[in-house]
Amino acid sequence: MAISDMRRQYAKGSLQDKDLTANPFSLFDRWLKDAISAEIPDPTAMTVATVDATGQPSQRIVLLKDVSEAGFVFFTNLGSRKAQELGQNPKVSCHFPWFFMERQVRVCGVVEKLSFKENATYFLSRPKDSQLAAYASEQSKPISSRELLHTQFAQMKQKFANKTLPAPDFWGGFRIVPHQIEFWQGGEDRLHDRFEYNRDENGSWNTQRLMP
Repeated sequence: MAISDMRRQYAKGSLQDKDLTANPFSLFDRWLKDAISAEIPDPTAMTVATVDATGQPSQRIVLLKDVSEAGFVFFTNLGSRKAQELGQNPKVSCHFPWFFMERQVRVCGVVEKLSFKENATYFLSRPKDSQLAAYASEQSKPISSRELLHTQFAQMKQKFANKTLPAPDFWGGFRIVPHQIEFWQGGEDRLHDRFEYNRDENGSWNTQRLMP
């Protein structure tokens, strides 16, 4: 079968005006809980898109680690490509691809860095091997082989065998503070349900239905 001939109906649900909440975070919380309950793979995975100094966008998948009305939080090496690009341009978009439920959520906003205290609290809650991996890998930098990466990890493991790792200053979190959030629910005959929340200058959220 040709790729162009691959298609199916979307019929797992709908999204109507009556389903909307006063602010998008309440609806997002409901959808996230649905995704977790459905046991879909990596329900907290989100694609984060950034733009470099030349205007070239890039995307990668990270894990959502906190969400509140303040925004969506993820963590990374501060020397990584995404962190460097966000340092130059704080505008960001992220996307939750809950395809198994025929749902998507798209977020647009700007990032703010978390405090060292917030970073340390989360870093020290991670499994020790995850902490060691953060020390062993200079994220986004070239490396000659996977064997070298394993060697660096083993060296870190030996160095901190009986020690608590300090929270590093080269690693931390970003909070995406959104001004726009869209909820997409697949519909039959490609008549999908799309609702967009937009935050006005007073901080209130307004909604509108979008054509599919």
